[in-house]
Amino acid sequence: MKVMVTGATGQLGSMIVEALLKTIPAYNLAVSVRDPQKAEGLKALGVEVRKGDFKQPETLRSTFAEIDRLLIVSSGDMEHRVEQHLAAIKAVQEANVGFIAYTSVVNASESSFILANDHRLTEEAIRNTRIPYSFLRNNWYVENETASIQAVLQGAPWLTSAGAGKVGWASRRDYAEAAASVLGGEDHHNTIYELSGKPRTQEEFATILAEVSGKEVAVQQVDDETYAKIMVGAGVPEALVPFLVTIQGGIREGALDIESNDFEILLGRPNTPLQEVIHQIVNKK
Repeated sequence: MKVMVTGATGQLGSMIVEALLKTIPAYNLAVSVRDPQKAEGLKALGVEVRKGDFKQPETLRSTFAEIDRLLIVSSGDMEHRVEQHLAAIKAVQEANVGFIAYTSVVNASESSFILANDHRLTEEAIRNTRIPYSFLRNNWYVENETASIQAVLQGAPWLTSAGAGKVGWASRRDYAEAAASVLGGEDHHNTIYELSGKPRTQEEFATILAEVSGKEVAVQQVDDETYAKIMVGAGVPEALVPFLVTIQGGIREGALDIESNDFEILLGRPNTPLQEVIHQIVNKK
């Protein structure tokens, strides 16, 4: 059985490959990367490295050839993501891949969250292929909060306009290990996994950060307009600020408040405690 991970030199993809290599031989693993030179380390381990670029869809059919199980790590190109995914899915069909796993977002088929529509369209396209699939609907990475954590360590308050909305934070590594469990395992045909840590408010996150860091963490709850002004003043690119404000609004409206034990199903354990992941970020050199 030959399995493949796309985007294998990215932050999530590289962790998925690392997890897979603990359970399957390197010769059973292939990776699709835009720049094979960045995957020389994997090649040295015996992993098959293939060039595959979602921006060059004509390359993907040969990239996916003779692959039994494929994980599509969602593209980070927000503007062209759906177009790239649809091209990749077409190539999957042409290459006769036997199983597709896909990294999606929580409650993708129902959610009005800003990130959900691209994933909903991709999920629909995968279903329409009639190829067996598994959707890994990821909640929010704790690592997404790194810049905010660093700001707090420098004395800033924890800034948010998310109100009482809750987030199911979990570590990138836990999401990666869950994906590896599906791709390298069996009995996951036509499944959906809502991967979420225990939902917590911004205040609960800040309390844990205070405990871990030994610093007092004030939470500054503001409206969206104030949040945007502060973000601009902090040097965040103005073009990015409306997106960040919309994320805060989605959290406020409950888009990431998902209760699930699917991590435990896939990992055989609960996801890593939030305290431990924040400790790793705080103490990262």
